[in-house]
Amino acid sequence: MAEQAPTIYDVAERAGVSVATVSRALNDVESLRAVTRDKVMRAMAELDFVPNNVARGLSRGKNWVLGLAFMHSPVRANEAEVEADSLLYTDIIIRGVEAEAARHGYSLLLCSAGEEHPDGIAPLRNLTQSVDGWIVLDRVLSADEVPEISRRTPLVLMAGAGESDSAYTVRVDNEGGISSLVTHLVEVHGARRFGYMSGLNESPDNVARLRALRDSARRHGVSVDDADIISCDWTSGGAEVQTARWLDRRVDLPDVLVCANDQMAIGAIHAMGAKGLKVPRDIAVTGFDDIPIARYLTPALTTVRQSSSAMGAEAVDVLLAAMAGEPVANTTTLASRLQVRHSCGCRGELDEVAS
Repeated sequence: MAEQAPTIYDVAERAGVSVATVSRALNDVESLRAVTRDKVMRAMAELDFVPNNVARGLSRGKNWVLGLAFMHSPVRANEAEVEADSLLYTDIIIRGVEAEAARHGYSLLLCSAGEEHPDGIAPLRNLTQSVDGWIVLDRVLSADEVPEISRRTPLVLMAGAGESDSAYTVRVDNEGGISSLVTHLVEVHGARRFGYMSGLNESPDNVARLRALRDSARRHGVSVDDADIISCDWTSGGAEVQTARWLDRRVDLPDVLVCANDQMAIGAIHAMGAKGLKVPRDIAVTGFDDIPIARYLTPALTTVRQSSSAMGAEAVDVLLAAMAGEPVANTTTLASRLQVRHSCGCRGELDEVAS
């Protein structure tokens, strides 16, 4: 017969306090004396007692659950092996959210939307009573849907979800990162002509990165030709296909192809190799994100680093502050950093602060 899990009554007996006192310790009541709280926490540790978040929620009107919604795009068969080679950007964010939520005593409810769930708002609407707040990645909610959810529960948008006056936003400094990248390519490598591998057009991050590239190029007196802007879908497999098509129709290549993320840079480099081109001898290639595999590529990828796990943690902190009624800035922008490696033409590895 399985051993029964310890209960709140066992904790009270071990600590020598009442059940009500244990409940006050679990709910972090400020008036409880520190020495008493320590006794309760020590008893919980000795008994390996796990608090019941549902019961805690009933006593405080909280679920102790945060919701995380993200866009899921089913991996096509020809992309599966490529995408499995690296830890995806979204995965790193989720780990950051989960770790920070757990640090504050919250569980995480994951909710995906995608091609098989075109109505992104439906699961959020249905699950709002089960969570204390939502963090939304990517394009799960349209601009018109954001206010509906934010009226029901605190809402933080991040990782390409855009910005809204009715929700909080955590974003990376796309502009600073791209500006540092262009400055390096122009001043160190003499780049004059730039191409851009675009993510999905409706992505706010993609829009910001292309705009920053055009603005930076203009400041340096260099060009971004529309014929060298390649539309893609953020994936390595998609980038490999689109790069091959671009190479087939372009004779005079730009000096550098700036990719909106590392996944696409990986696919672009692979396609160039298949066409007999050498990176960076024939054309430089750069990414954005600095996923773990970036440093192990041949050549190692020059990219703009953002701490995706830190972004996830920051989203949790912003959400909890909003839930507590604390003053929170509408938009929180996290720094990016230029990570110089070999694919731009440099030798060795160098960090340069971008913002």
